[in-house]
Amino acid sequence: MSLTRNAPPVLDIPEPRPPATPPKHKLWFYRFDTKRTPYVFISPFFLLFAVFGLFPIIFNGVVALRNWRLDDPDLDGWAGFANFERLVHDEDFWNALGNTFGIFILSTVPQLLIALMVANLLNRKLRGTTFWRVGVLLPYVTPVAASTLVFAVFFSRDNGMANWLLSLVGFNDMSNPLDWRAYKWSSWIAIATMVNWKWIGYNALLYLSAMQSIPKDVYEAAAVDGAGPWRQLWRITVPMIQPVLVFTVVLSSIGGLQLFNEPMLFEENPAAATGGSDSQWQTIAQLIYKVGWKDLDLGYAAAMSWALFLIILIVAGINAFLTNRLGGGRR
Repeated sequence: MSLTRNAPPVLDIPEPRPPATPPKHKLWFYRFDTKRTPYVFISPFFLLFAVFGLFPIIFNGVVALRNWRLDDPDLDGWAGFANFERLVHDEDFWNALGNTFGIFILSTVPQLLIALMVANLLNRKLRGTTFWRVGVLLPYVTPVAASTLVFAVFFSRDNGMANWLLSLVGFNDMSNPLDWRAYKWSSWIAIATMVNWKWIGYNALLYLSAMQSIPKDVYEAAAVDGAGPWRQLWRITVPMIQPVLVFTVVLSSIGGLQLFNEPMLFEENPAAATGGSDSQWQTIAQLIYKVGWKDLDLGYAAAMSWALFLIILIVAGINAFLTNRLGGGRR
């Protein structure tokens, strides 16, 4: 007896149909939606930047090459590089440049170092962590006009708390108080203190946000190898938050060289924009304002602003390069 298997039935499967081609108008809309729509969404920024950013820069460059005085409309026409040549021999410009760099160094270097220390403390397990983190940001959200006016009273000659605090430690005599506005070094310290007070907390939170992304295992391994907190900070934390360090260094360089509000409000007569009786703390931004809107020489003020722009590019580039090299050297 032979056993036979029933052959499986042959199924009649139809061949798959090719996908239908969409109409041309739908195909065009799909291509536009995938390739052109992103540019449409970001175009408002570039349009606004062209109107309010790029055009003023180009127009300011044209003004810097012209004779343009508001008090003498007849003095017009191209000046070439005469306004820039005038800068080389202008003692006011070099004095303002020295003041700007002096205040910039006194404010930027301590500001970033203290911010790094504060962020390192906030990165530890503390009671009331949210309270301390919000607290360090309060100076940043305080209006600069209000905080600067308070510091102007703080550094006043007769009834200022700064002289009172110095007298407690024997550095000052209340019978002959220090006039913080009378000397170059004291006015630089006062203005740098205002800047540091406002920006230390902001930079500290930036550093803290970068520190939060560092794996805890790295610190545990370093502690096992005998590295203390100070060594961990400079050997682990600083190299691993290097991009944020470069960002804050560049941002502080730009803001420090454009310093305007604090020195203006530190004056007893802010409208004068002289930076003291002998221009002892007049910054380049103040001088640009004075030349442009007090002396009404817009051509020369535009040349100063372009000189300041080039100085900021050079200083910010050097600081970013040095920060990269120093951060990379500690790895």
